[in-house]
Amino acid sequence: MTERINIRELALETLLAIREDGRQSHFVIRDVLQRYGWLSDQERAFYLRLTEGTLEYQIRLDYILNLFSKTKTDRMKPVIREILRMGVYQLQFMDSVPDSAAVNESVRLAGRKGFSGLKGFVNGVLRNISRHPERIVYPSMEEPVRCLSVRYSMPELLVSDWINAFGIDKTEDICRGFLEQNEVTIRVRKRKEDGLYAGADDVVRELKAEGVELEKAPYVPDAWYLKNAGNPAELSSFEDGGFLMQDVSSQLAVRCAGIRPGDLVFDLCAAPGGKSLLAADLMEGTGKVISGDLTEAKAALIRENVDRCRVKNIEIEVQDASVPLPERFGTADVVIADVPCSGYGVIGKKPDIKYRASHKKEMELAALQRKILTNAVSYVRPGGILLFSTCTIARTENEDNVRWLLDSFPLESVGLTDILPDELLADESLRKTAERGFVQLLPGIHHCDGFFFARFRKLEGSRKQEKKQNAADAAGEAGTGKTFAAGGEEIGWESCSAGGETRVGRI
Repeated sequence: MTERINIRELALETLLAIREDGRQSHFVIRDVLQRYGWLSDQERAFYLRLTEGTLEYQIRLDYILNLFSKTKTDRMKPVIREILRMGVYQLQFMDSVPDSAAVNESVRLAGRKGFSGLKGFVNGVLRNISRHPERIVYPSMEEPVRCLSVRYSMPELLVSDWINAFGIDKTEDICRGFLEQNEVTIRVRKRKEDGLYAGADDVVRELKAEGVELEKAPYVPDAWYLKNAGNPAELSSFEDGGFLMQDVSSQLAVRCAGIRPGDLVFDLCAAPGGKSLLAADLMEGTGKVISGDLTEAKAALIRENVDRCRVKNIEIEVQDASVPLPERFGTADVVIADVPCSGYGVIGKKPDIKYRASHKKEMELAALQRKILTNAVSYVRPGGILLFSTCTIARTENEDNVRWLLDSFPLESVGLTDILPDELLADESLRKTAERGFVQLLPGIHHCDGFFFARFRKLEGSRKQEKKQNAADAAGEAGTGKTFAAGGEEIGWESCSAGGETRVGRI
C-alpha cells in the first residue's frame, strides 16, 4: 500500500532543500521523484510545475509579495516565504488551480508546518493579491536592468553584465529564452553490429516504433528533440545504446574539434561521457579517447554510458584535470577541455544557478580553468588541436580565457566557419567571432543551451617555449591566487558536461 502525500508539501520541502540547504535543484528533484516513484502522472506533473516554476520565477514572485506585504520577503521566516511564493505562483501562472484553492491550501500548509499563528498573514496576503491584480505594476524599461530582472526573474548582476556585453534587446531574448520550455535533445548514434555500422535512420525508426514523437533539431546531423518520451532511459533504444541525451551545443562543439579516425583524444572533464562518446563515434571505432574526471562517481557515470553504448575505443580514468601528467605532454592529437564553470548557459534547466551568480565566483572559476587549460595545452602535440568550452555566458570565463591562452602559449586560433552550419553563420556577430576561432551560443537567440567554445592549433616547434611557460605560470592570474580542486565544490561550479548532456535514468 502506497503512502499518501500532499504534493504541495512535497514541493515546499524540495524548495527549502534547494534555497535554505543549498542543494542543487536537479539533484533534489531527481531524488524526490525516485523516492516517490509511485506518484501518478498527474501528481508528478503538478509537483514539477509547482516546484520548478516557483524556483524559476522567484524574483518576480518576491516583487509581487513585497507590493502587498508589510513584512518584506527578506525578513520572512523561510517556510512562510516559500509557502507564499508557491501561492503566488499558482495565482499568477497555474490557470488550472482556482484562486480559492491556491489560497486555502497555502493556509493549510502553514498550519501543518507548525505556523498556525501565521495562517491569517498567509491568507491576507494571498487574498489581497488574488483580488487586486491591478495593483501589480512592474518596473518600466526606463530602468532596463530592474525591468528585465523582475519581468524574467533574472538577477540584476547577470542582466547588467549581459546588457554590457550584448545590448538590451539580445539580453531580453536571452532572459526570455531561459523561461521557454526546454526540449529533451538526443544524439542518435550509429551502432556497430556484426562489424557493420547501422545507419542513424534505423534508430530514428526504432524510436518512432516505440511511440516516441521526434522533431529534427538544428545545426548538427544526428540531433533530435524527443516530444513525448516520458523517461527516455526506459526506452529500449536507449538501453541498446541507440542514443544519448546531449544538447545540440555540446554536439556542435565536439564536431568543431575536427576529430579524425585514428586520433588520440583526451577528454579532461568528461562526465557523464557524451563528448567522449561522440569523439569515439567520429573515429568509427579506431583511435583512442582517454576520458577522465575527478572522482570515481564521475568515472562511473562515464563507464555506464560507454558500456551501454558498447564502445571499445574509450579508456576511462579518475584524474584531477588540474594536476599535470608530464608523461602525456605533447602526445594528443585533440584535447577537449570542457572546464568547470558558472553554468549560466543552462539556467533554463537548472534555475537555481542564477541565484548563486557572483563576480567573485567567476574569478575563482577562471583561476581553476586556467590551471586545467595549462595542462590541456601541454598534452596537445605540435600541430594538434585544443578545444576549450564552457556552458556559461560570462566573458571572465570565456573570451578572457581565449585572450589569455593566445598571450600565454604557442597557440593560434583556428577559424570555425568551415564547420559551422549556414543557419548559425547567418548571425553576423557570430560569424565574426567564428572567423576568429570562437563562438558564444545564446538561449533565445540560438536553438540550444548557452555554450561557448574555441578552437586552437598548437604551433610547431613549441616544446621548449611551452616548458618555460609552464614553469613560470601558476595559472592563477584570473583569480585570487587560491588553489581549488578540479571538483570545485568549494566555489560552486557547474559541470559543463552535465549542462550539455542530460543525466537520466539510473544515476
